[in-house]
Amino acid sequence: MELSIIIVNYNTCRLTCDAIQSVLQSVTAFAYEVIIVDNHSTDSSVETITKLFPEVCLIKNEENVGFAKANNQAIAVSSGKYILLLNSDTIIKPDTLQVMVSYMNEHPKVGASGCKVMLPDGSLDKACKRGFPTPSASFYYLTGLSKIFPNKARFNMYQLTHLDPDQSYQVDCLVGAFMVVRSETIKQVGLLDEEFFMYGEDVDWCYRIKQSGWEIIYYPYTSIIHYKGASSKRKPYKIVYEFHRAMYLFHKKHYQKRYPLVVNLFVYGGIVLKLLLAMMQNARKRLR
Repeated sequence: MELSIIIVNYNTCRLTCDAIQSVLQSVTAFAYEVIIVDNHSTDSSVETITKLFPEVCLIKNEENVGFAKANNQAIAVSSGKYILLLNSDTIIKPDTLQVMVSYMNEHPKVGASGCKVMLPDGSLDKACKRGFPTPSASFYYLTGLSKIFPNKARFNMYQLTHLDPDQSYQVDCLVGAFMVVRSETIKQVGLLDEEFFMYGEDVDWCYRIKQSGWEIIYYPYTSIIHYKGASSKRKPYKIVYEFHRAMYLFHKKHYQKRYPLVVNLFVYGGIVLKLLLAMMQNARKRLR
């Protein structure tokens, strides 16, 4: 088995079925398996996937265990040389799997790779090639300096907008919506950190992969579509909370001991302020 494709589903029946269908339409010269983990959906996901795609492996959870833990469940039963984390709200091209696996086979020092990820409007999902959210990178991003100086490397350490999205290069971080990871790498660095419920686990994983000496490559010679936030602009409060909680967890785990107290207080204060503003903005959208 060359590739194990893992999709976590939570009440996204139609999107997940479309994602599975795009996978099954792939043209490959190798064998792959598809593992779906359902996080206790309340829609018709389980029944529909079972009926339409009897060839896939379906893991049915009795509760929503989160994105990281659900992926870990699938990795534990997978048998592929490579693991592909694939979001349920994505559509891949017929050549995507072949292009990415061929690249990984030809580059044994690469621990993880990701392709170009496009949004439905044709723009790039900038999360598909990122730097780590260091305090300085986060400051330049959150204050808008990265947008004011989009071609300056110093101010774009996070989203890397100064780099050509049509060229391949090493990056710090990929996006969990599409990430090919070598099984050998996972054995060395460990599974996804389940302390992250649904955000930040991809950044944390990439950090550990790089710390272990593996290369992480952005490879844009195939692409997928990511229907990011397609369901609603009004996010449940838990999603907003978990997004900001992931920022806190990542900084505490990897950066807190490396920076003085004043920097850490500044970072944590910024996260709290950003969370409060996001909650207020979300509340206003719900009232409309």
